[in-house]
This record gives sequence, C-alpha cells and structure tokens, in this order.
Amino acid sequence: MGGIGKTALAVEAAHRARTEGWFPGGTLFVDLRGYDDDPVTADQAVLALLDALGVRDRDLPPTAGRQYDTYRALLAERRDRMLLILDNASDPSQYLPLLPGTDRHRVLITSRDRPDSLPVRLIDLETLAPDDSVALLTHALLDTDERDERARCEPDALHKLADLCGHLPLALQIAAGMLRRRRHRDIASLVAKIRDTGDAIAVLDQGSPGTDLYGRSLVLRPVLETSYGRLPSGQARLLRLMCLAPDAETGTETIAALAGLGPGTALSLLEDLAAAYLVTPVRPVGGAASAVRWRVHDLVRGFGAGVVAADAALREEADAARERVLEFYVRWAEAADSRLRWLPGQEEPERFGDRRQALAWLDGERAGLAAAAAWAQEGRFTDAAVRLAWSLSEYLSWRRYFDDWIAVMETPHDDARRTGNRLDVAMDLNNLGFALQEAGRAQEAIDAHTRARDLSQAVGDRHGEAIAWNYLGLALREAGRAEEAIDAHTRARDLHQTVGDRHREASAWNNLGLALQRAGRPEEAIGAYRTSLEMRRKFEDRYGEGQTLYNLAIAHEAAQRPAEARTFYFQSADAYTRADAPAKAAQARARAAKLPEEPD
Repeated sequence: MGGIGKTALAVEAAHRARTEGWFPGGTLFVDLRGYDDDPVTADQAVLALLDALGVRDRDLPPTAGRQYDTYRALLAERRDRMLLILDNASDPSQYLPLLPGTDRHRVLITSRDRPDSLPVRLIDLETLAPDDSVALLTHALLDTDERDERARCEPDALHKLADLCGHLPLALQIAAGMLRRRRHRDIASLVAKIRDTGDAIAVLDQGSPGTDLYGRSLVLRPVLETSYGRLPSGQARLLRLMCLAPDAETGTETIAALAGLGPGTALSLLEDLAAAYLVTPVRPVGGAASAVRWRVHDLVRGFGAGVVAADAALREEADAARERVLEFYVRWAEAADSRLRWLPGQEEPERFGDRRQALAWLDGERAGLAAAAAWAQEGRFTDAAVRLAWSLSEYLSWRRYFDDWIAVMETPHDDARRTGNRLDVAMDLNNLGFALQEAGRAQEAIDAHTRARDLSQAVGDRHGEAIAWNYLGLALREAGRAEEAIDAHTRARDLHQTVGDRHREASAWNNLGLALQRAGRPEEAIGAYRTSLEMRRKFEDRYGEGQTLYNLAIAHEAAQRPAEARTFYFQSADAYTRADAPAKAAQARARAAKLPEEPD
C-alpha cells in the first residue's frame, strides 16, 4: 500500500547498517518511480548506478548489454560488501537486470506489489500500532518545538487523530505537518474538522505541508488513485464494492455475495488485491485457513466510496451489491437464529449443525451484521434490514452485546412507527425494552414494555400482551419493584396459559420465581422454579433447563440449603453444556465449587 513508509524504513535501515559496519563498501540508492507516469526503466537505472560507481561520459559502454556487464563486473571486483536499494519498483523488469552477479552484496527492493513469482525474502509492512502512531505525532511536534504542550495536554484527541489517519505513516506525516502549521490551534480542532467533513483524505490533502525529505509530494489521493488505476477491471470492481461493505473486515463468502461472484472467483480476486496490498488477509488466532477474513484500510474505504459517489453507474452497481449482501445476511442470520432457538421436536434448521457453528458465524460477522441493519434508514433496504435486526436479537442477547443490541432493535422500531403497524411497534418495543433492561437501563425498559402492553391490549393481541407483561416484570424487578414484578409475571403466566403458549408459560414461571426471590420469599420461588423446570425438561429445552436449575441453586443458597444448591449448580452446568453454552456451564461450576459438599 502506498504511504506505508517503505522508503523511510529502507533508508533508516541503511543508515543503521552503515553505523554497525555491515556494508563497508557503501550504499547505492535508485528511485525507480514505478508508480509515476514515467517509471524508470532498468536501462535508465543502470546508467545512474554506473555513474555512482565512477563510470561516466566517455567511459560508458555504448550498448545496454555492455553497460550491464560493466556494472556487474565492478560489483564483483569490490571486496567490501555493498547495499543496493531499489526503491518504488512496480514490476520485476525494473530491477531483475540490476541484481548483482555475486552473493557478496545485498539488495533491498521496496514495492507496493508482492513479487510472489520470485524466490526472495518478503517483509510485509503493516500500518503502525496505535501507540506508535501517537509517538510519531508527538515526536514530530516536539522535534519542531520542544515547548509544544499539545500532545501532553490532549492525549485523547491525539489518539483520535491517529485513528482518523488509519495509522498510515503518510497520513500521520501530513497531519503532523498540519499541526505544526496550526501551532495556535489545539489538536481537537483538526479532529473535529476531519469528522465534520467525513473525508479525511480531502482534509489532509488540502492541508498538506508540501513535500517530504525526498522531494515527494505529501498527498494521499494521488497515491491511492495510482494504486487503484493499475488494477484490472475485475479487481477494481471488487475493491470498490468492498469499500461499501457494512464493515471494514469481511469474510470471503460475504464478499462473494456482495460482488455476485462464486466464492472461488472472489477468493482469487481477493488474493490479487492482497498481493497489491490493497486488502489485508486476517486469519483468526488458531483459526483454519478457510476462516480468513479480509480487511480494507479506512482511508482506502473512504477513497473507494468517493469513486462510487462520483459516478451514477457505479452508484447503481453499489446499491445492487448492498441488496445482495443484505439478502445473504438475512438468509444466514435467520438460519443462525433458528438454530439458537431450536428445541428438540422442532424441524431441524437447514444450515448450521449446532449452536456452536451458528454462534461462530455470528461472532465473525457481528460488526457487519449490526452495520447492515442500520441500512433500514434507507427506503430501498428497509424490509431486509428490519428482518435482519429481528434475527439478531436472540444472538445479541446470548452474547450480551448490549450496545449493538439496542442499536439494532431501534431499527425495526423506527420503521414500525413510520408504517403505523401497532402490532409491529409493540413487538419491537418489547425487544428494545429487553435490550435496555439487560443493559441496566431499567426505567427506559419499563417505559418501553408498558407502551408495548398498552398497544397489545388496544388491538386485542393477548399473546403480545402476555409477552409484554413478562418482559415488564423483569424490568420492574431490576428497578427494585419486586411486588409489581410478581403481579406482572403472574399476569403473563395466566395469559400464556390461556393462549396455549406452554414454552413462554415456562419462562413466566421461571421469571415469577426470580421476582419472589427478590421479594424475600425463597420457598415460594423454589416452587415456581420447580414448575418451570418440569415444563422445560418436558420440552427438552436444555438452555432453559440450565437457567432454571441455576436459579433453583441460588434460591436454595438463600434458604440456607448449600448442599442442595451445590447439586443444582452442577445439574445446571450439565444442562448448559448440552445446550452448547460453555460460559454459562463454567459459571455454574464455579458457583458450585464455592459451596461445601454434602456431609457423609
């Protein structure tokens, strides 16, 4: 990728090597300008190298072939090791003829493209770590004026600026120059300017301090335009579409859906883009090669989005791609949701063999799924995005990703309010309220569930009313209003019995036990839990069974019956294990370990 700091690193390495005495014969440097409009050819470069070696004017051989022979002969004659730096090569034809004919000397080549066809040692450069980015900016300010206090006084703004620069050395260098020029302004003002415009590239290029130590322009857009312009059409199209994907890091199958390609074709194009350092493969720790994901740098995403925005045909292509990826996400998220909610006796979901597989897929795509759900604000994508939001609720609840859960559930709620469908509004209020309650925002949850209950009553939806009462009871309990919670769960239980929803009736019994326990009535709570447990075992609801057993254990602890509590904790762990909920199982075992064993 352009601007990653290849030249600066090569020059710094050469200086350090010279200091260490590694290359007593000296260093030769040629800028091949491989990404300029007029790149240097090998024939032109050899003339510069011969000149540096003292061969010029009348001593120059008349033909290119003899010039290369002379060049290699001179290197072979030199007993002291030399370092040859061939900077900014875009094609092997620029540097292969310049390689010494002896292994005495060393060659360092910098390029934006991987020379995978050659048996050379490769060093891939990545963007800087956040702390290193901040250190670069700090040193840049202090090197100019040791009295500059901004980095010390504005650490948060400095970190935000480094993030907005994508930790790319070129962008950081430009930002440092802008801060030096704007000595009377704080760092936060530059951060605000970039955020307000939403175009970091434009702000940085407009404020560029000029050129670097090597006389190269400190600008981002031309660097990105050159890299993009060199791509074949298929690669360029895929890069553009990836810049509009819901998240900067995406799986291969999702990218294939986005582009309307088969996974194999998409993978080949992704590997080509990775060779050009425009996307980065990310392999999960301990994950299989097939689990690799692909990341696009934030500045590249901004550039690609700008290319699309400027062309009507590309905008239409992008909208079609977003529809495809939404359809893909909805199809797979609904399948994963079915697996998470599946109980024995129900029809087996078509995808995902077990909950673990469903959770693994959801975990990998979570950021993209949540971002795609927000597309509901755009009319073209509303229906699919709302379906996606509904299908994520159970997963986000399982994993307790509260911020994502609340944001995702606001999407269908806003849409339901726009359409005026009171049943949908009530359902969405219940989902949103449960997310708020789990996030510890009890009063907001109470308000949401109360509105859901009232709407359900108004349209005569007794099933929806029962759900609202059950959720309302949970929120009331969290708010410390235990007696009101008992009443709410009792109403929910009775309504679920009336409409024949035995699964939710079991949940209401469990939640009634929680409210009774909060009210200081552990024996009554135990009775409610036992009723719930009997029902959940009948349904083979292993996760619900684990939940109720865990609550039974807590109730027995409160009733000063530790041995029984210990038994229930272990039973809960077993049920959670069968439900593919290892974290919950571990939590139950940990609680059991703290209790004494039953005496002999």
